Amino acid sequence: MPSHVSATVASRNFSSVLDRVEHHGEHIVVERGGRPICTISPAAPLRRTLDELAALLRDLAPPDATFARDVRQIARKQPRMSRKSPWGR
Repeated sequence: MPSHVSATVASRNFSSVLDRVEHHGEHIVVERGGRPICTISPAAPLRRTLDELAALLRDLAPPDATFARDVRQIARKQPRMSRKSPWGR
C-alpha cells in the first residue's frame, strides 16, 4: 500500500522521500490539495542479500501471544484437500 505525502512535505524532505523509495522499496503518492499528482516508486525491484534479509527478520517484533492460536483457528476453517491427485496418479 503506497504512502501519501503532500507536495510541500515531499519538496521539503525530498532526500528522505528518495531514501524511503530506494532503501525500503516504498511507493509514495504525492498529493496537491488532497489530489494525487504523481507516484514516486523504485525504478527496479528491491534486491537484498541473504544477510540483509536475516537482519531484517531479526529486527521484527515477535508475534503476540495469540498468534499461534489464531493460525490454528484459521487452519481448522480451511477446506480439506482431496486425497485424490489432481493429476490422476
